[in-house]
Amino acid sequence: MRKNILGRTGLEISEIALGAGVTGGILIKGDEMTRTSALRRALTGGINWIDTAPLYGNGASEATIGRHLSALEPRPYISTKVRIERDDKKDLRGAIERSLTESLKRLDTDRVALFQLHNQLGEPVGDRPSLTPDDVIGPGGVADTFDWLREQGLFLASGITAAGETEACLEVIHSGRFDCAQVYYNAINPSAAWSRSPKTWQAQDFSGVMAACWRQNMGVMNIRVWAGGPLATTRRPERLAVLTSGTDVENEFRCADAVHRALGDGYGTWAQTALRFALGNRDLASRVIGIGTLNDLNEALAAVEQGPLPSVAITRLEALWATNFR
Repeated sequence: MRKNILGRTGLEISEIALGAGVTGGILIKGDEMTRTSALRRALTGGINWIDTAPLYGNGASEATIGRHLSALEPRPYISTKVRIERDDKKDLRGAIERSLTESLKRLDTDRVALFQLHNQLGEPVGDRPSLTPDDVIGPGGVADTFDWLREQGLFLASGITAAGETEACLEVIHSGRFDCAQVYYNAINPSAAWSRSPKTWQAQDFSGVMAACWRQNMGVMNIRVWAGGPLATTRRPERLAVLTSGTDVENEFRCADAVHRALGDGYGTWAQTALRFALGNRDLASRVIGIGTLNDLNEALAAVEQGPLPSVAITRLEALWATNFR
């Protein structure tokens, strides 16, 4: 398990991080023995970072981590988030402070390594509460409040989720007000790593996002390695919240099927193949993976041992991206 420096934070983060969210959901849906085993297996496998949020299981994810954190050895870094609801804009500072205070209580800790904004920026995808760049980086906005809370020693670094409208994400990144960004990147939509997308590209274009992060020395954490499920399994998830524009659930499965037909079974399971694709991008400090079973976690750890996909596989994917997966 490689360790990478997370941007200007100076923190060393494992190349995969344990996502404690609803996707996979082992720390929410599993019985207590399974949850404990997942945490311990992740640490023995070299993972040193757990990513959570109040929204994950209405606090259940944070509470699970909090019950076990003091006994975990070596102690992992924890990142959590805040989502600003529509009514929260009336008291932005109070809403953020309350959310962080409640998160720290559930996590049974005095501070976390990373505190992140969970909202989409600009025009949202789906019916989600979003924030404008001015809400985030304007006077009295999210960035000012994060700075105030960090001065109190409640977290070490601040971050955003680079989702929503691409131009809005870029504006916030260019401000230099945050230390890290969660960036959407996978074999269906790798555009965040591009400087320019192909003319035939029809999905949301995140081109320039990762380059903008690097210019600000921001740490980049990869989210949606498995596109919420389609790149990991043919089974339809109970629910799939699509995070990008220009696509829908049916198209995500169409593209995933094209990926797997192009690559075949020579690079491991579907989930391993998709993770090995993301492992090949060294501009990513870490990749946040959500797992549903201990076997999923073991498969992911095995994919790390196998390493990135070879160049011949990337060439096949590039042909798919250039033709819109046709």
